[in-house]
Amino acid sequence: MDAAFSLAAAIEASAFGQAMRASIWLYPLANLVHVLGAALLVGASATFDVAVLRGDRASRFVLRAGIPLAALGLALQIVTGVALFAAEAGPLMRNPAFLAKLAFIAVGVANIAVFHAVLNPRAQRPLPKGARVAAAVSLLAWAGALLLGRAIAYV
Repeated sequence: MDAAFSLAAAIEASAFGQAMRASIWLYPLANLVHVLGAALLVGASATFDVAVLRGDRASRFVLRAGIPLAALGLALQIVTGVALFAAEAGPLMRNPAFLAKLAFIAVGVANIAVFHAVLNPRAQRPLPKGARVAAAVSLLAWAGALLLGRAIAYV
């Protein structure tokens, strides 16, 4: 864990971390784009997950439309999350809500990999049995990450 704290301190002390703290525009812009990424990721994922849980035939359309939006949201979340982390890496590494958020993100990303690599919803009709479990895990993981992200400011 000492290595993680050392890395966090180095990131926070980096020119990028200093710029994130010093600029009146960078941190707020990263924060706003982070919220947009969360809306895209959680909104598109939840729409797809609910369709899968319902066994809805519309899930094929949602699969084609929702996955690119969720992927864009995840990409925005990663880029802006790194930027926001750089601004206050040290305190974040001691924040239990942040650490729990990272765990939920890890579960969400692992679930994406399993869902698309193992269950391969594009190749199977109807969706495989494990798809509903993966959809429920996805809903819990992304909602948990979203709520814990908000809790970071209060813990």
